[in-house]
Amino acid sequence: MKAEPEHMRFFVGMHQPSDAGKVEAAFVSVNRLKKRKSGFDVGDWIMDSGAFSTILTHGGYPEEPEAYAAEIRRWSGNGNLLAAVAQDYMCEAHMLAITGKTIEEHQQLTIERYDRITACDTGGVYVMPVLQGYAPADYVRHMRMYGDRLQPGMWVGVGSVCKRNGDPSSIEEVLLAIKRERPDLLLHGFGVKTTALQSGLVRDLLHTADSMAWSFAARKQGRDGNSWKEAARFADRIETMPVQHSLLALQAKGRTSA
Repeated sequence: MKAEPEHMRFFVGMHQPSDAGKVEAAFVSVNRLKKRKSGFDVGDWIMDSGAFSTILTHGGYPEEPEAYAAEIRRWSGNGNLLAAVAQDYMCEAHMLAITGKTIEEHQQLTIERYDRITACDTGGVYVMPVLQGYAPADYVRHMRMYGDRLQPGMWVGVGSVCKRNGDPSSIEEVLLAIKRERPDLLLHGFGVKTTALQSGLVRDLLHTADSMAWSFAARKQGRDGNSWKEAARFADRIETMPVQHSLLALQAKGRTSA
């Protein structure tokens, strides 16, 4: 996790864990695993904490962080589990309205849950810390709140960007702010859709990304939104589609890699 990759790696979100082995790199929610009793075929994968749907449904986390750590440990030997995403608190306005808390409170709660998860036995699985905020300056503040928890070269998630996919420039601004402060960090973009991934700057600044946009697109176009074949085609498209490299992208890449 120390060296920058030659290109961003994409993890495709999967509804069914049983289909995860049919793609090269999968992103699977722990919510799909809690009631599962047996293992499943998979290669490289990331476990998502299911934070968005959990907070949307419950207004917070009904279980203690230790319960999630136990799930990470339970699945640590299944396939090649590269990371488990920490339990963060999103900072979009509608999520703040659900909890009744501020961005700063969500940032602190995110760190508190990260601390408790990493204090547990997770079977050797890397727990991915998540940066939260809304304005670029929020993310910089959150990095500073983490302090020395964010060691050089760490793989770190960037939250609350999935609703901005229609405006790639807003995602670019967040990622640039983080990279200017900590160019060493390897960034993961959650739920980054095709529109944003057509930006050469977004792809240059991200180490990894995930998305389940294929499912919505398939349903909208009258196809099977649960089919692994749709997921696989979408992953191939992300890996091979042309991207737009602007002068700003090239300049920014030079600054962040210096």
